[in-house]
Amino acid sequence: MCALSRRQFLQTTTAAAGAVALPAIARAAAPRQDDNPFGGFTVGIQSYSYRMLTFERALEQIQMLGLRYVELYRGHVPTTATEAQIKAARNLLEKYRITPIAFGVERFTKDHAANRRLFTFARDLGVRYLSADPDPDSFDSLDKLVAEFNIGIAIHPHGPAGKQLHRWYSAEVIMEAVRNRHRLVGTCLDTGHLIRSAQDPFNRKLDPAQQVRVMGARNFGMHLKDHDNKTRTDVVFGRGVLNVPNVLRALREVKFQGYIAIEYEANPQNPTPDIRACLDVFRESVRKLS
Repeated sequence: MCALSRRQFLQTTTAAAGAVALPAIARAAAPRQDDNPFGGFTVGIQSYSYRMLTFERALEQIQMLGLRYVELYRGHVPTTATEAQIKAARNLLEKYRITPIAFGVERFTKDHAANRRLFTFARDLGVRYLSADPDPDSFDSLDKLVAEFNIGIAIHPHGPAGKQLHRWYSAEVIMEAVRNRHRLVGTCLDTGHLIRSAQDPFNRKLDPAQQVRVMGARNFGMHLKDHDNKTRTDVVFGRGVLNVPNVLRALREVKFQGYIAIEYEANPQNPTPDIRACLDVFRESVRKLS
């Protein structure tokens, strides 16, 4: 994920910069089930799915899908954005009636000042969670910052890279690190990366639903995706091994109050048709649970 240059960012946001100043974006609350087509879950998208599009074009696609929430990534809103750039980004979000609920995935280190700058950015943008890939020696810093800003850290597992598993590859590994930490340090599980851990030579067959149960109340977010380990690509829900009803059932069991961000890394030039198909599967899965 690469950050946009200052010039590129300004090109995507200049049109919104002159709009009426947007009041502070309220903390997004999960909508009532009776007015939510996703069974009471707060469902949005990871904007990395639209990494080949400008920020505004991505928002257009997200709105067209009928989604109201987004987890942004730094390619659409750089973490180095100025106050004016953040204001312009918020104006665009308001224009398309989309709430930024999370931001990431960001690395955190033991550098408390650098970590604090990321939290300040997240507060100014108006998000509730930072999905994260923190260094193990960053947790003392993060404990202080989540308490100060009331913004959760959601540790995100990545799948294998080369011949190594990611350091936070499973819920068990994450829970061991966070169980004695501040209650706002938890996880944003990624079902696609959990599926990827079964690739040779790793053979870690992690059941996404069971991984949700391991994290319990420390489930703050989820990147929901299906993955085909043979072709090594994301696929529409159900065309790989992901059992969406089982995952949603597990989330309800743990009384999940966080966000679900659909992330689709295939077809980056035009992922919308496949994402729409994923949303159809999601809605059908909700009906099955009901």
